[in-house]
Amino acid sequence: MKLISTEQAPAAIGPYSQALDLGNLVYLSGQIPVDPSTGVISESIEEQTKQSMENVSAILREAGLTLSNVVKTTIFLSDLADFAAMNAVYESFLTKPYPARSCVQVAAIPKGAKVEIECIAVREASFS
Repeated sequence: MKLISTEQAPAAIGPYSQALDLGNLVYLSGQIPVDPSTGVISESIEEQTKQSMENVSAILREAGLTLSNVVKTTIFLSDLADFAAMNAVYESFLTKPYPARSCVQVAAIPKGAKVEIECIAVREASFS
């Protein structure tokens, strides 16, 4: 097992790793929309989704992967009313076939964020 960590994504805010590489599988912890260079979280769900996806992408790059290696995502929203707006931005980062996905509303997300995205990527399979 190998620790994956990059300064191009926000540092962990608790006792967890940005990602763990198990060889064929890479598990990414949930990424909230903190801009790693400023520590700021934008207000809109669109900008927050974009930043969360950019954070996911940065960690995948550190592991030598891309979003095309992702096979499963889980998205947490603080309000399911944001689903359509989040979905439009999320889709712009991906190509078919899309990863399997769950999306649920939660009571709260750290730092008051509106979205958090986690994923599982497979090293030996590219879906682009």
